[in-house]
Amino acid sequence: MFTYQINDVLYLRMYSLEDAEALYHLIDESRDYLKEWLAWVDYNTDIESSRDFIQRTLEGVSETGGYPKTLGMFYKGELAGTVGFNEVNRTHQYATIGYWLSEKFQKKGIVTEACRGMINLGFNEIGLNRIEIRAASGNKKSQAIPERLGFTKEAVVREAELVNGQFYDHIVYGMLARDWLTKEKEA
Repeated sequence: MFTYQINDVLYLRMYSLEDAEALYHLIDESRDYLKEWLAWVDYNTDIESSRDFIQRTLEGVSETGGYPKTLGMFYKGELAGTVGFNEVNRTHQYATIGYWLSEKFQKKGIVTEACRGMINLGFNEIGLNRIEIRAASGNKKSQAIPERLGFTKEAVVREAELVNGQFYDHIVYGMLARDWLTKEKEA
């Protein structure tokens, strides 16, 4: 089972079908919080929905050349949320990172460090040249992640996502492998 250790309290691990119940309960306990920005929350209605999601993530391994596309974020051994590559284009060597975190795990730096891990995995292991993070224009918490990591704000895609009957613009943040490697050496 693929595991990527971030620090002494945080690791990323590939989901297994045995995680379906824990995943469903994590989503369910933060349902109102998560659905403000995530359209898929209303479709995850039971443990079977979580199991189907996990099955699709396991099938997505082929898109990355054998690396997991979606990982659970585990904080102090407890499932806290999900981080992964929403899209991977091996031909053009880019990916888009997406993430969500349960409300009870907020303000611990989990998503920032998990994204840092995914970026390192993408550039150093998968051989990507570019990684994007997209955040809804009103979602300041989500925008803070790429900004904190030094991504460049590159574009605004108008009305890119429909959530709860409202269209949201996406702010597109980009990072190139050469820029990331320079930032990491300076850190």
